This record gives sequence, C-alpha cells and structure tokens, in this order.
Amino acid sequence: VQLQASGGGLVRAGGSLRLSCTASGRTFNSNVMGWFRQAPGKEREFVSGIGRSGSFTKYGDSVKGRFTISRDNAKNTVYLQMNSLKPEDTAVYYCAAKQGGSYIYTYGYEYDYWGQGTQVTVSS
Repeated sequence: VQLQASGGGLVRAGGSLRLSCTASGRTFNSNVMGWFRQAPGKEREFVSGIGRSGSFTKYGDSVKGRFTISRDNAKNTVYLQMNSLKPEDTAVYYCAAKQGGSYIYTYGYEYDYWGQGTQVTVSS
C-alpha cells in the first residue's frame, strides 16, 4: 500500500484546509485510516481516525469540534477537513493505514503504512 498525502499549505489563523490521502491497491476499504501530525521538537500526535466503512470516527482532544475526517472508498481516499485553524496546528501531517483493522487505533506503531507527510502552517 502506498499513501500519497496532499492539501497542506499556509493559512491564517481561523482559516481552513482540507487534506487528502489517496491509497494505492484494491484493499482500501479493509483499512482503518488515521491522521497524525508532528510539530518540530514535539512527539507525533494522533489527530483523527476512521473505521473501514466510515461509520466510526475518533479525534484527538486538541482538534475535536474543528476537524472532520471522512473517506471515499470508491476513490481510495481519506480526507481531513480542518476548520478554525490555530497556530498550534502547525505541523507535518501524515496519513496512515492499518490493514484489516477492527477499531480505530490511536498509536502510530499500530499502523502498517504511512504517507510522506504534508506541511500545514498556520500564521497568527
């Protein structure tokens, strides 16, 4: 499985961005998908995850109510809609895939595949 993340950029505080992550292969709908982020000098942080069908989602406390994860299994793509962005959201955002997952995983080591990361910078 190869993951390609896109959609990052520079935005002012209060603005919005939508990240996309497209997966190769035919087994996308059997993967639990997650988004993580890592800011300079900080540990990697769970942002959000979504179950295989899209019915179940989970969010990190710092993004609840502002970010929304979704997926389109027909397009092999998972999205992260980020609203009301804050400077502290600045980080490299990574998408990840867990093959055959049965629940939403919140630790990076639980995922099997990772995308290359996309930079999100929020200016104050």
